[in-house]
Amino acid sequence: MTDDILFLAADRVEQLLDLDTAIRSQRAAFTALGRQEADLPAKIMHPSRFDDSVVFAYLSRLSADSGAVAKIGSVNPGNAAAGLPTVHAVITVLDPLTGRLAAVLDGTAVTTLRTAAASAVAVDALARPDAVDLAILGSGTQALAHARAIARVREVKSVRLWSPTPAHRARAAETLAAELDLPVEPTTTAEAAVTGASVVAACTLSTTPVVRGRWLADGCTVVSVGSFEPGRSEVDAEVLRRAVARGAVVVDDPETAAHHAGPVVDALREGVLTMEDLVPLGAVLTGRRRARTGPEDVVHYNSVGLGVQDAAAAWAVVEAARGAAR
Repeated sequence: MTDDILFLAADRVEQLLDLDTAIRSQRAAFTALGRQEADLPAKIMHPSRFDDSVVFAYLSRLSADSGAVAKIGSVNPGNAAAGLPTVHAVITVLDPLTGRLAAVLDGTAVTTLRTAAASAVAVDALARPDAVDLAILGSGTQALAHARAIARVREVKSVRLWSPTPAHRARAAETLAAELDLPVEPTTTAEAAVTGASVVAACTLSTTPVVRGRWLADGCTVVSVGSFEPGRSEVDAEVLRRAVARGAVVVDDPETAAHHAGPVVDALREGVLTMEDLVPLGAVLTGRRRARTGPEDVVHYNSVGLGVQDAAAAWAVVEAARGAAR
């Protein structure tokens, strides 16, 4: 009976999954992963033979109380030029007891919110407490979402934003300045945005580095969410070298990163780092591993996205929807 199934469009998902709820869901996701309590099958990322799009599929189960969650979608880099999100997806949620379909959610909204929220969790765990100068690379949906999310966990004082298209970066800067009530400066180069920043968030689909290790201030935390497949590398090898030498390379999941995260794949192949150098975010949250050991450390967080993130976010939405219906 479809009467029992929740169908939640993007606007409803955004109402139910506010930033604080999204951040809590991602903290729960990575804590469960760090405690080895979640089911996390390997994800599928398959580049199309027809164009530059990538189809993906995630499956996970967060806990015994929440059923399996599956997400299927695609990344279409050309959407950015049309002002559209580059990621579109649909999420299905199954009942934990019967396995029956419980909900169908707009996966684009969930992906946007959970990705930025997870980065906020990482920044909260990895960045210095006095990290207040933020650099954003990118001007699309994820770039704006990251600025909003990071501002929830740090008292950001200023933002510098770069993307290759002047009109896009100017519009994004204006939007964020109005929303966050902060000075947001659009910069003409990525180097100008990154230099001196205490937190850098790279939210692009670049196949070549937009963050260079030599630009980073001591103590900087670098977040990358666009290096989600082997052919995409938002940061250069020097970022990883600096993090390994003094700091840490943190990933959402080492095995997943070793197969999907472009800079990590390259660094492992070239001997810049080993699997033992990869610190799982969940292990940091649960106290099993340390990342930052001092204020001068450079910490790099590379996220490729995990199904457990979708599972946690989707169930947060479903529970909020059920609560609103009572």
